[in-house]
Amino acid sequence: MVMIAGCGGAAIKANQEQLAQQQTQLDQLKQEVAALQAQNGSQPPGAATPPGGCDDAVMHEASRKGGERFAASDFAHALAYYRDAVSACPTNARAQVNLARTYESLGDSTQARTHYELAVNSSGSDASAAQEARAALARLQPAGGT
Repeated sequence: MVMIAGCGGAAIKANQEQLAQQQTQLDQLKQEVAALQAQNGSQPPGAATPPGGCDDAVMHEASRKGGERFAASDFAHALAYYRDAVSACPTNARAQVNLARTYESLGDSTQARTHYELAVNSSGSDASAAQEARAALARLQPAGGT
């Protein structure tokens, strides 16, 4: 029994260490985003993107880093970057598709469908992203379709 508890404790410690690393990476990304915003002059440092607005520089940088992590099959970190991209530009169809693909790769089809639908309904003009989202939604339909 003590051995089982020891194994569980080691797993918990490993999870805590991974969480701490991810938090550090997230803090670094936040600093990079603030620096990009200050460089861009589009917003004062620390200012939030206005509702319905889009910070292209942040979206592109987060998408680039998300793409690197996705290509390395590091889906957990890709997810964090793609969430940042969607936060920067919520109506960008490509950002929504990237986030949806990552959720799909992680096995979360509910979240994937949600973001594919947001991409299809996006006000942006990225027809290829919307088409990709429609194809993914058709593929993710449960057997018997609803």
